[in-house]
Amino acid sequence: MAKREHGKSAFMDIKDFDGKMQVYFKKDVIGDEAFEILKGLDIGDIVGIAGELFKTRTEEETVKASEFRVLSKSLLPLPEKWHGLKDVETRFRQRYVDLIVNDEAREKFKTRIKLIQHVRETLDAKGFLEVETPMMHPIAGGAAGKPFKTHHEALDMELFLRIAPEIYLKKLLVGGFEKVYEINRSFRNEGISVRHNPEFTMMEVYEAYSDCEGMMRLTEELIRTAAQKLLGIEKFQYQGKAIDLTTWKRVSFAELMEDNFGIKVGDPASEWVKKLKKKGIEFEGDKVSKTQIINIVGELVEPEAETHPVFVVDMFKEISPLAKEKKDTPGIVDRFELYMGGMEIANAYSELNDPIDQRRRFEEQAKADPNAIVDEDFIRALEYGMPPAGGLGIGMDRLSMILTDSPNIREVIFFPQMRTE
Repeated sequence: MAKREHGKSAFMDIKDFDGKMQVYFKKDVIGDEAFEILKGLDIGDIVGIAGELFKTRTEEETVKASEFRVLSKSLLPLPEKWHGLKDVETRFRQRYVDLIVNDEAREKFKTRIKLIQHVRETLDAKGFLEVETPMMHPIAGGAAGKPFKTHHEALDMELFLRIAPEIYLKKLLVGGFEKVYEINRSFRNEGISVRHNPEFTMMEVYEAYSDCEGMMRLTEELIRTAAQKLLGIEKFQYQGKAIDLTTWKRVSFAELMEDNFGIKVGDPASEWVKKLKKKGIEFEGDKVSKTQIINIVGELVEPEAETHPVFVVDMFKEISPLAKEKKDTPGIVDRFELYMGGMEIANAYSELNDPIDQRRRFEEQAKADPNAIVDEDFIRALEYGMPPAGGLGIGMDRLSMILTDSPNIREVIFFPQMRTE
């Protein structure tokens, strides 16, 4: 990373994944030929060094080289030392250069990797089993989102890259795997923004004989212990605002909708449109999508969720086709969405395990959305019997953003999707 020549001696700074080391060369030790090669080295060349460790007069640990080799030649110059790689698009497009010259970028990815490790260790210790489920689905289900389509030649059938692993993980509950989780990619064929990448990492966990409350406790434990382990604190800054993980609040979705828009449980979709437009909410067409509603709620709770985590509870059944309805409040499901740092981080609910009700929900959804499909195989699985369960999904990219104080999701994804260069 740097070289300083002094006649018949030279100093060099070399860097690897773990850190930096100074190396001292003497011409009469390594030989004339090797010293000439040394003088021709460029910043970015990869070298191998052998020698003894000593300390200089300034107490800096240094290797006195007895031999060295050029292991790989850099043909392109690294960004200038003092200014580094500043152009954001170049940093994301040429991540390999970003990681060489920007220590901060490398540390963010180390934190992300340790976060994933922590989640695995915590869930494994609780008796959960990590599983793998298909990434190509015959039906795009398990969440709201536009899928990527592909075609399998041998079977001559259309498939979809998964938008969520939920359906398959619940089939494992049916099969007797009572505590399962998966950390893997999901895909949405939608826009790119500072919070959205078409390919993203989700952690989904399902526990038989648990419920929404159980998932709420698990969510808080996973995030608080991650902050303790990775940051050493539970109160920290995210984009200039303090986040306090010692305070977790709950806000009622139903109350937000009624207080802000006059929308009540059981109001038809046409009423939603009318009342939202009356309050100045703009959207295309005469229907409100689940995603639009969630975005509206997100904007309402974001100011509070910038300083501490907020669980949005008491969600409407219409926007939660896979969640169990509360017994004492018809039209309200046992579900939460977690907002933190002004973003939606997690989603969980008591899983609907009644196949008759599930079919009815699918059919109602299909009436409202021509693209919605009744998943017959999932209903058949439920007909064999699925235990009551809690399910949770956490967006690992967004949680990584918060724990690394990153404003853009592409800061924490090694190779984010970019427009063709």
